[in-house]
Amino acid sequence: MSTRTKIKALLESGKTDIDVTVKGWVRTFRNNQFIALNDGSTNSNLQIVVDFENTDPAILKRITTGAALSVSGRLLASLGKGQSVDVKATSIEILGDSDPEKYPLQPKKHSLEFLREIAHLRFRTSTFGAIFRVRNTLSYATHTFFQERGFVYLHTPIITQSDAEGAGEAFHVTNFDLANVPRTNTGEVDYKQDFFGKSTNLTVSGQLEAELGAMALSDIYTFGPTFRAENSNTTRHLAEFWMIEPEMAFYDLKDNADLAEDLLKYVIRYALDKNKEDIEFLTQRLLDEEKQKPQQDRSDLNLLEKLQFCLDNDFERLTYTEAIEILKESTPNKKKKFQYLIEGWGTDLQSEHERYLVEKHFKKPVILTDYPKEIKSFYMRQNDDGKTVAAMDILFPGIGEIVGGSQREERLDRLEQRMDEIGISKDELWWYLDTRRYGGCPHSGFGLGFERLVLFVTGMSNIRDVIPFPRFPKNAEF
Repeated sequence: MSTRTKIKALLESGKTDIDVTVKGWVRTFRNNQFIALNDGSTNSNLQIVVDFENTDPAILKRITTGAALSVSGRLLASLGKGQSVDVKATSIEILGDSDPEKYPLQPKKHSLEFLREIAHLRFRTSTFGAIFRVRNTLSYATHTFFQERGFVYLHTPIITQSDAEGAGEAFHVTNFDLANVPRTNTGEVDYKQDFFGKSTNLTVSGQLEAELGAMALSDIYTFGPTFRAENSNTTRHLAEFWMIEPEMAFYDLKDNADLAEDLLKYVIRYALDKNKEDIEFLTQRLLDEEKQKPQQDRSDLNLLEKLQFCLDNDFERLTYTEAIEILKESTPNKKKKFQYLIEGWGTDLQSEHERYLVEKHFKKPVILTDYPKEIKSFYMRQNDDGKTVAAMDILFPGIGEIVGGSQREERLDRLEQRMDEIGISKDELWWYLDTRRYGGCPHSGFGLGFERLVLFVTGMSNIRDVIPFPRFPKNAEF
């Protein structure tokens, strides 16, 4: 079964007049003579030329869209237009039939909404083949970036007792019979009888545990699934998504921002190098889609230009306070065009504000720092002004926030004081506070939502289209 050459390797080899065996799925079969075969290694199909006069009619009848074939033949320079080579078939074996009356992916344009309903088959389309090859490259590039810099890859737990964000939007984990949940004398759920002996949930972030690793190994990163039980049916939210979360000892906020900028540029450049064909296809797809929009709603840059734009520009750095002043004086704010008007300092920025700063004002990616402590998490280092924390967000065109991070509060007294202020139990996080008791040091980290990154690099507009099997309210199919 392994004696085959992948279509991508054949097309890139430049060889002709050789015997080959290829295997893949039929995209189209024209005139009983030309098969467009694709094996997922590339968006390009390989044309198979069938000698239909000398091929069993029963075989020809089974060559239908979606069928899996093994083809042996001679790779020759193509005489037709649209391809450089094709395979003159000497033998065709049907590995798997596909009923043309029932196969959902007929050779025509399908809507993304329809393809989400058949997520088990959408990998076979050109669009989703390109997306998931790019996703694969971005994943590999992430590991390569950190490994080249001596980071340790740490696996943080998926089941945890902590809610790192304090947002209370966690999925609970239990082995109780939900029809007969044990209760205490006061009527509360008796978690002592549960599997872990305490209330547990799926992780919303690996950050707190990642900090523990950084306090011994210096530079670590975690890259894994995280979960939010947030009832959001939007194009930007998922209930299960992947996070890249590095934590670095002896890093201040500037070091943190520098690393995040380097990471983003590295993985984008890697994808442009390794997936040029896929990104060119996705760029054209987006251009075709934008032709349907009014001129004022079209992007100033196409996808390839937008990616290059992020590589060519140093990210603009400014404080939250400076950003508020810019937004307050902006034309959309003064003309009440923003959905959420900026009235003054302390406002939590929305995506429309973030995108204005990136796309209209600076025309480059932006790193915002020093946010009001009231709108940020308890673990962020408090600045000397008593009002702000050493936080940073990176804002990208078309996306808004793509990275969120901070210098962590290493001072035990200040951390405990902040936990008391917002009602986070010090007893439950005793292990986290121990890292401040025993050899605490300045340290920093950030979180990069992996699907947001894939969304940006592929130019897709719905986050459900950049993860193989999206999980969202009322949907956990496949």
